[in-house]
Amino acid sequence: MRHRTVGELMAATPVSVRAGTPFKEIARLLDEFDITAVPVVDEDGRPVGVVSEADLLHRRATGTGSTTAAAIMSSPAITASPDWSVVRATRVMGRHAVKRLPVVDATGRLVGVLSRSDLVQLYLRRDKSIREEIVEDVLTRTLRLSPSAVSVEVDDGVVTLSGTVERRMLVPVVVRLCHSVDGVVDVIDRLAYERDDTVAT
Repeated sequence: MRHRTVGELMAATPVSVRAGTPFKEIARLLDEFDITAVPVVDEDGRPVGVVSEADLLHRRATGTGSTTAAAIMSSPAITASPDWSVVRATRVMGRHAVKRLPVVDATGRLVGVLSRSDLVQLYLRRDKSIREEIVEDVLTRTLRLSPSAVSVEVDDGVVTLSGTVERRMLVPVVVRLCHSVDGVVDVIDRLAYERDDTVAT
């Protein structure tokens, strides 16, 4: 079962600024490219921080608008790798309360930017595509279950599982794997089981 990576979703031509970029130029770039934050890179193209709209507004509120990226950026930059799963990237965004992640290669150089809006695209997958992946990849290929054993319904990204599996311990595994499918918003578990293998005999 294959899941989308950061490298597949990121903007591959990222807007960035240098430490000495003036306040007004940063504000202009955010407006021109309709973005909420911009990475600050050093002379080798490695992110050293991020300037967000919030950083600009905070600096403006303090009355010191004429300054540079180095003075107002949040540092160090929280970065991602192109081969990260989108699940990992989403968790890092949530943990650090950021809306955009600079994406760096193995040498630490900026190669892209992943935004929350990029992640939202995953949830625009059609229900039919989600159902097909669950049936073909999760149930049949990964868990080797008979397609007739488990019924899968998908409505606006919400997956409802019903039917019967052989062992009770399979139920949480099926649910967890369905949750990991791109586009799944929630999983409703209505599965039954033939044998309770959680109880010692």
